[in-house]
Amino acid sequence: MRHISRMQDHSPTHIAFSLNATDGKARTGVIDTPRGAIRTPAFMPVGTAATVKAMMPESVAATGADILLGNTYHLMLRPTAERIDRLGGLHKFMNWDKPILTDSGGFQVMSLAGLRKLTEKGVTFKSHIDGSKHELTPERSMEIQRLLGSDIVMCFDECPALPADRDRIAESMRLSMRWAARSKDAFGDRPGHALFGIMQGGLERDLREESAEALKEIGFDGYAVGGLAVGEGQAAMFDCLDFAPGFLPQDKPRYLMGVGKPDDIVGAVKRGIDMMDCVLPSRSGRTGQVFTRHGVLNIKNARHQDDPRPLDENCGCPACRNYSRAYLHHVFRAQEMISGMLLTWHNLHYFQDIMQGMRDAIAAGRFADWETAFHAGRAQGDIDPL
Repeated sequence: MRHISRMQDHSPTHIAFSLNATDGKARTGVIDTPRGAIRTPAFMPVGTAATVKAMMPESVAATGADILLGNTYHLMLRPTAERIDRLGGLHKFMNWDKPILTDSGGFQVMSLAGLRKLTEKGVTFKSHIDGSKHELTPERSMEIQRLLGSDIVMCFDECPALPADRDRIAESMRLSMRWAARSKDAFGDRPGHALFGIMQGGLERDLREESAEALKEIGFDGYAVGGLAVGEGQAAMFDCLDFAPGFLPQDKPRYLMGVGKPDDIVGAVKRGIDMMDCVLPSRSGRTGQVFTRHGVLNIKNARHQDDPRPLDENCGCPACRNYSRAYLHHVFRAQEMISGMLLTWHNLHYFQDIMQGMRDAIAAGRFADWETAFHAGRAQGDIDPL
């Protein structure tokens, strides 16, 4: 374990990353922003349409979240970035006074498949809501994210689904690097806001290195590892993470986009990742899937209907403090709204507990021991068939 100290500009208009300690490749530190500190490793709950589904903003904060993710694609369509700007910006609009990261919209546009057309300029697509036609370019993505007022802005990229052939991955990566340069130019000088570049290159080591070198030449406040968790499987993702983060600057935060399950998160941090996001805790909560220290529960299963125990006896969230598995099974089966609220709260709380556990372990130089205990707990067997 290595403790690190350095001088940083922590002025009110500056975003700075302090790397405080390392343990192997695992890192812990702080991203200081005018809206508050982001402790790393950090998990960002996803507030796609300016809300973390089934949660009040203060409830999300109570789980330990320092930052949320908002979605450029969805917000540009409804209610529109211009409307949010007129109403005071995304923080005021959704009543969240901590930092917000917005993605560029590229991933969602990719998923539209037959509804989009890709050119050097950008992407034209039809809205999944009403079929209206829109254009998203690096410049427009920067404009939307400026109107939203997000603290961390992602440059516009193209993300092919895996598997894909090498030529397709290389072509896409190089287009994304050209878009990254245009994003940087369009972002301009915005004190108090950060712009992150996005590394692409699929699972190819040389393409990942080429992408990282292009991004470093442009220069960003942080760097994301994009193009993973798109169908390649955990083993392939970890193989890529064994080398990809090492191509990025050591003194900037590293963000793995769209990950993931608890063991994905732990494996990513082990390999040098500082930030992650995923819809899984909230989406799973609404469908009755519960993450615990001992595995995954499906609260809808009949074995829980007479069970007086909490979901997780070591959890301090409201669902575990105040309600039994039997009650949570009942309200889920009865399709009561409180079910999604309580199960989502528990899942988000558990994910933040994992992050705090890793931060403490890295700082103490005991990450390997913590990881062993984490996997041992999940192997104890209180798991439902999925």
